Amino acid sequence: MTTLSIGLVGPLPPPSGGMANQTLQLAGLLRGEGIEVETVQVNAPYQPAWAGRIKGVRAIVRLLPYLAGLWRTAGRVQVFHVMANSGWSWHLFAAPAIWIARLRGTPVVVNYRGGEAEGFFARARRWVAPSMQRADAVIVPSGFLESVFGKYGFTTQVVPNIVNLERFSSVRDPLPGEGPRLLVARNLEPIYDNAAALRALVLVRERHPGATLVIAGSGPLRSELERLAASLGIANAVTFTGRVDNAAMAGLYRKATVMLNPSLVDNTPNSVLEALACGVPVVSTNVGGVPYLVEDGRTALLVPPQAPEAMAAAVLRLADDPALAASLREAGLRQVQQYTWASVRPRLLAVYQHVLAARAGTSALSQS
Repeated sequence: MTTLSIGLVGPLPPPSGGMANQTLQLAGLLRGEGIEVETVQVNAPYQPAWAGRIKGVRAIVRLLPYLAGLWRTAGRVQVFHVMANSGWSWHLFAAPAIWIARLRGTPVVVNYRGGEAEGFFARARRWVAPSMQRADAVIVPSGFLESVFGKYGFTTQVVPNIVNLERFSSVRDPLPGEGPRLLVARNLEPIYDNAAALRALVLVRERHPGATLVIAGSGPLRSELERLAASLGIANAVTFTGRVDNAAMAGLYRKATVMLNPSLVDNTPNSVLEALACGVPVVSTNVGGVPYLVEDGRTALLVPPQAPEAMAAAVLRLADDPALAASLREAGLRQVQQYTWASVRPRLLAVYQHVLAARAGTSALSQS
């Protein structure tokens, strides 16, 4: 039997992030199955390094080697697996990968993720559709994105994200403390509304003065959020860790009593899955794909976006009701089992087999 070979196109850490972590993890898992994987990194370091500091120049310096890498890899592998997102990421990285693979006769699986898909399609469908229609299969990690794609006439299959339950386990690492230990694991960008978590902490501390918050992530809003924490009088209760790699995140979950997800836009946040796997009760906004991922009152507590009062009330509810917290913890641990590699593996391999068989059938018909 010929060994299957995959060209995996996507970002890789650093920096750590949902899609970069999933790309790195998937490459390792596929290789563990005996599959040959060649990665084409969309966020490769700038060569030379100084070019990354010059707008305009840096795009060209990164794009040209990327396109050359796509061309070479598409000629060597059996399937292209393209990790895709909205906005310029689609136009600069995903679309070229699809077209180059088609020119080289290589089947393409588009693995689309990101909670901003609907707005992106509403603005740019006529630019996106020609590329999307040339993909041999489109997979998405949630029923939420499946519904969004269907609204715009695109057919998809759901292949969930993967959680490493060896790394993210329910082994707890309790710390002494006088109040809830809250954790946010999102980058410091506007769509994740970390400010709402800070404002929620103020309200929680009215009842539990020892409550603390760790914000694990990096991004352009750090200085602004630090100033907000100071103005709210909670600077000493908030820790900004900066960038944390995926392996180190497990230790932060083990020390947390509640995980907050205050985002305004979302799909299938890995941070929520990782918290569930670590047995940490989750309080999240009920935006985008989150209600497809967790059920309010059973596996998490869901609140409206931009509502720190509701978020604080949910945290206090968990602090006052240990039985509810334990129930969420147990249900979350059961829920996350569907995101293990053992569960996802057959779905993904079936997609690869289908596109290869379909392409082989098309070739046979064209030759007959």
